[in-house]
Amino acid sequence: MAQSPMPAWSAPDGLRPARLTVGVISAGRVGTALGVALERADHVVIACSAISQESRQRAARRLPDTEVLPIHDVAARAELLLLTVPDAELAEVVAGLAATGAVRNGTIVVHTSGANGIAILAPLAELGCIPLAIHPAMTFTGADEDIDRLSNACFGITAADEIGYAVAQSLVLEIGGEPFRVREDARTLYHAALAHASNHTVTLLLDAVQALRAALWGQELLGQELVGDAPGGIAERVIAPLARASLENALARGQAALTGPVARGDAAAIAGHLRVLTELDPELAQAYRADSRRTAQRAHASDEVFAALAEPSTSGGQS
Repeated sequence: MAQSPMPAWSAPDGLRPARLTVGVISAGRVGTALGVALERADHVVIACSAISQESRQRAARRLPDTEVLPIHDVAARAELLLLTVPDAELAEVVAGLAATGAVRNGTIVVHTSGANGIAILAPLAELGCIPLAIHPAMTFTGADEDIDRLSNACFGITAADEIGYAVAQSLVLEIGGEPFRVREDARTLYHAALAHASNHTVTLLLDAVQALRAALWGQELLGQELVGDAPGGIAERVIAPLARASLENALARGQAALTGPVARGDAAAIAGHLRVLTELDPELAQAYRADSRRTAQRAHASDEVFAALAEPSTSGGQS
């Protein structure tokens, strides 16, 4: 029996796929950054969708030769279709594309959602598409630095089979990233880990900045800028080297990077911290208590430390 011809996306030699026509739905921070990165790898972003004025301006600036079209027209033209819509909209977009039959058989369909694997692409896979989940493990700010950072980012990939993994791997390697596999049933845990590292780090640092601003308020030296609420002030400059060193030490040294009053077993210092933080902001104090308790667990802290971190009694106690 005669073999079917090799599809355009196959990469039998060196994992280097053929030049692909790329469609992007939609032209947000992620979609346009990936579009530029793929064009630098000699693919062609032939069309994109852009609803808001901001998206249209971003597409015009980053992908000036790319035509802005309705979603189904973008899908119909693409050999590689990027679905870079928000997670909450992904299932609806997939269902709409499947219902209209806009995506051609054999099209590589990639979504960039961290929390989802390929199951969400099942309606398109049933029509003969190649479903891939390729998630860049980085934060997109909308600045042009995002595009350059893609070449140093890791990408979590999930595919249906080894051919899919080969295609996903080659696409990531082409733009300079590092691909790694994530099982379909592990996508939610994978996403939780990244959210915990990224989102909660921001919250923790901003809480620390808030407390430090309060400690420094009105204590400026002659000629020094006033302590204020705008980012980039003295509080941020004090915390920045400490936070950067802590992050680097944690990634390089693991558990050995733990320092501070919890790791030292200084229950009196911890109690003092909780007292002044509660006076400043009770919710900030509660966050400090929760983080310190987790630190104490990791550090195998003494009973005195855990006692200092215990929730205060709320009972009125009548005699």
